[in-house]
Amino acid sequence: MALLTWDNKYSVGVKSIDGQHSTIFGLLNDLHAAMLSGQAQRLTGPLLQKLVRYTQIHFAEEEQMMATASYPGLTVHQSKHSDLIKQVEKFASRFERGEVNLSLDLMNFLRDWFANHFQKVDHEYGPWLNERGAK
Repeated sequence: MALLTWDNKYSVGVKSIDGQHSTIFGLLNDLHAAMLSGQAQRLTGPLLQKLVRYTQIHFAEEEQMMATASYPGLTVHQSKHSDLIKQVEKFASRFERGEVNLSLDLMNFLRDWFANHFQKVDHEYGPWLNERGAK
């Protein structure tokens, strides 16, 4: 069972960003599947690192698009991105040191953060970017 399923309600109307958001959902689903199958310990480290790296790349590209379009909410948006990356990196470090395990609480936090961020926060910039030719 997927943790998250891509749906048009998550679309910001910018094809490249929607594709990246869908990929993040896939990475979260991979992490969730590893946890459910009892492979979390063996697979979590690499999957978590892959999620962190991809999310950093995505956030950088999204922020660059907003900067290019002079999006007025860029600074606030960057702060939200930074906060999430710090939280996930902290968890990943603690996981690598054997201090914590992958849990349903973490998966629910990540699911809720990304779903809410894509559906609410990112929806705010979609029209702005579209009006300025983002694809």
